[in-house]
Amino acid sequence: MMEDKSHIVYEGSKFIIEWYFDKNGKSVAKEFYKEEVEEVQNKFLVLVKRMGDFGKIFDKTKFRHENDGIYALNHNLTGIYLFLQMKKR
Repeated sequence: MMEDKSHIVYEGSKFIIEWYFDKNGKSVAKEFYKEEVEEVQNKFLVLVKRMGDFGKIFDKTKFRHENDGIYALNHNLTGIYLFLQMKKR
């Protein structure tokens, strides 16, 4: 079975949001997302869409800048941060 290495999560009007892949080609965030129930996936996608379209999420408990275009998103159901890369349009 071929591993899915597509990077883009969402292409918004402000940002393109991508899964973060480490130097070994692994994306913990993407694997976590794929294993979650649909309710969790939907809540995650709402936050990603908001960031991609508006460029900000004001609730720092859900979203924070880590460094160099890497952001942490906490969808508040598991307390696990998912790391994403963002490219400005």
